[in-house]
This record gives sequence, structure tokens and C-alpha cells, in this order.
Amino acid sequence: MKKICVLGASVATSRTAAEGPVAGWGQYLHEFLAPGWEVRNFARDGMTARTYYTERFATLLNLLEPGDLVVLDFGGAEQRIGNPARYHSGRELGEFLALFVTGIRAEGAVPVLLTPSARCVFDAEGRVEETRDGYPQVVREAAAETGAALVDMNAHTTRLLQELGPARAKRYFRWFDAGLYEEHPDGVADVTQLNAEGAREVARILASALDRAPGVPSGTIEPATLAPGEYPPVAAEFTVVGPEGALHAAERVGSAPVLTAPAPDRPAAPLQKFTGHAGPDVTYLLFFENGGYLGGSAPNDRGRFLWRRVLSWPPGEHVVQVVGVTATGGVTPAASLRFEVPDRVPPPVVTAPASGAWVNPRPRFNGTAAPGVTKVMALEGERLIGEAVVAEDGTWSMRHPHSWRPGAHRVEFVSIFSALHSTATPVDIRVLGVPEDSFLRTSAGARDRCGDKCDHYPFDGRW
Repeated sequence: MKKICVLGASVATSRTAAEGPVAGWGQYLHEFLAPGWEVRNFARDGMTARTYYTERFATLLNLLEPGDLVVLDFGGAEQRIGNPARYHSGRELGEFLALFVTGIRAEGAVPVLLTPSARCVFDAEGRVEETRDGYPQVVREAAAETGAALVDMNAHTTRLLQELGPARAKRYFRWFDAGLYEEHPDGVADVTQLNAEGAREVARILASALDRAPGVPSGTIEPATLAPGEYPPVAAEFTVVGPEGALHAAERVGSAPVLTAPAPDRPAAPLQKFTGHAGPDVTYLLFFENGGYLGGSAPNDRGRFLWRRVLSWPPGEHVVQVVGVTATGGVTPAASLRFEVPDRVPPPVVTAPASGAWVNPRPRFNGTAAPGVTKVMALEGERLIGEAVVAEDGTWSMRHPHSWRPGAHRVEFVSIFSALHSTATPVDIRVLGVPEDSFLRTSAGARDRCGDKCDHYPFDGRW
């Protein structure tokens, strides 16, 4: 029996029935394989190229046999620069992918690189947005440089979502109203994770691509299984008849819904989630902007609701109105909320040390950040080395736990706002210190500063 081994993070992870409605494409891939093939799915939530390589890759290499396939789905979890344990720069990801390819080939197995799948995000014109921050191109370049087989799942899934359109695409994702699932009483609006229907369709698309991919052994996929299924139905919020009438009703019942997020008159993200609560008789919430219907959501039995627009919010000021509808057809007064979506995230300001200044081996970096920014990340040589929480007054401060070596160094600082980040602010420092080869160092150099499990960044994995 030959194996297809799956490495990756949550989008590929096999799920149990108790974890529903989330699902991963890896749990359906076996449905499309020819006789004599099996799937071993090693994908896990939060897994990255670095953590898999340092924690589990040796075990996988010992399992491989000549002719096996290893499908690597990395580049999704790694792009989040605001998550130090997961973030990889493009160069770091490319280096790890090359190491994977070399190790897999040494065992006679076949590596296949996948670009990360598209997210369920559409712009104001209904086009699928590219939200992967250039990481699909990193994988493409790694495949070209190593000669590994490539399946461009980003391109395939972008095409799928574009064909479905905004009104249907969310039906393939872990995206549902409050009160539908006991495990998620307040609802979920996830543009990344798939549900069972979406995961199976992505698995079918992957299998079809593998069947045609150069370098993949012929006879791996059973062609008779690849026929596409029917498209999912239109999402319920887009089947509401005459929703605009709720804005102009002469009579109102009960009280207006209460919005708890986003905060009024504050910056909001393009994929902002709206949460709140409504009166006990409200069965559905309708959302409007400038008199036009945007979508809707049902509350749970406690009146709590969650809604996210299928289209991303364009930059600028927005005023949203929310109206509740009761079981008898009555409508509540409208609630209004003003917020602004920034056109970019301003980079942080570094107030100290000044660029080019001399510093001691343990310098403290201080600065300010724009409203809405929650963290500032520090990078050196494209690797993340630290983070600082931004205070209410917009100030931040950080000091690395390790001393800097003497010499000239460049540090770059990036602002984080929701899932967005700014361009970098570079700061050059000149570290005053004792040279590495000085007697003052070598005479007491028998000890490392930290052990093998140092938690300071850059994080090198758990060997």
C-alpha cells in the first residue's frame, strides 16, 4: 500500500464529527485515490513549516518508502506577522520548503508543494481578494528552485470562489449564525476554515490537479471520482424578500438592537465582525448602509448575534444601520454605528534610540503607534525577534532578553492592526560592547545564555 502523506495546518486537518461543522480537505482526499493508495494526514491546527520540521519531520522520514507522495500545505499559518510562534518571513518559509524537499527525496518519495488556499473575501465589485500577502508566490518560487511538483491551490480555489460568487461562497466555510450549533452558541464567521461541503470540494480539486501534475506517479487518482458536484445554495441572508422595507416601516416594536463591536468612531478592519444583542422577540437582524441592504443574521435564544459582511469594507467612513425583525413581522427601531476603515496601517514611530545612535548591549526601543494598532513587532534580517503591546495612549516599549553583539545592526518595526500590518520602520543601531574574541569574553565563555528550549524570538522550534 502506497501512501499520500499530508503536512500542513488547520485547513488540511482531519476533523471528528464532534468538531463539526469545521472540516479539513485532508479527511476527504482518500475518496479520490486509486486502489493501492492510502492517506496519512499529519496536518494539525497551528502547525507551521518550522514546527513540523523541528518536531515531527524525522518521524515522517522513517515512515516513508520509495514512491510515496508527501503533500506540503504551508504558507497560510506562517503569514500572520502578529503571531510570533507561527510567523515566517518569505525567505524563512522558502528555506524550510527546500529542506523538506531534500529530505523527502532522499527517502525516494515525491514532494508536492501546495500554495495556500484562497480565503472567502470579496472586494466591493465582487472579485475574490488576494489575502495571502504574497506567500503563494513564495511557494511557487520554492517549487521552481527545487524542481518539486506544484499544485497552485491558491489559483484553483480563487477560481472556485469567483464562480460561486459572494452569495454562495460562504456556504463552503465555517460561517454560520448564532444559535445553530451548541458548540458555537454565538455563531462563527470564519473566512479561512472550511465546512464539510467545502473541504470535500477542495479535496476533489486537489485530487484532479494531482492527476495532471508532472512528477506525480500515474495511477494515483481514480479519474471516475472527480466529477464535480452541485454548487451550494445561496446563503440565507441573500434570500430575504424586500428587506429595505424594514427601514421605512411606519410602526416600530420593541427596542433597537445593541451593537457591542466594533467600537463607535474607531478604526475598523476590512473584515470587521459585528456583534451585539437584540430583544427577545427578534428573530432576524438586517444590516444596511445608505439605504442599501448588506446582509443579515439570526440571533441565538439569548438574543446575541454575529454578522460579517461577505464583501470587505472599502477604506473610508461608514455608517451601518441595524433593524430587528420579529416572528410576527414587526420591525424594531434602527440602531446606527459609525466607523472608519483605514486605507493603510501607518508604520510605528521609533522615538528611541535614534537611528545610527550608539547603544549598550541591552537597548530598550520605545515609540508610538497609530490609533487602533494593538502590537508592534520587531524583525532583524527578515526574522521576527520580539513584540510589544501598544498601550492605551499609543506608546510601546520593548527590550530583547538577549544581549546584542557589538557592531552595526538594523532592526525593523511593524504595526499590527487586526489581520493587517504596516510597512517597516528601520532603525540602525551601533552596539557598544566587548568583542567576541576578547579575553573578557573567552575567559568566561563556558556557558550558553539559554538552553535548548529558549522561548525568546526568533523561535527555532523544539528539537
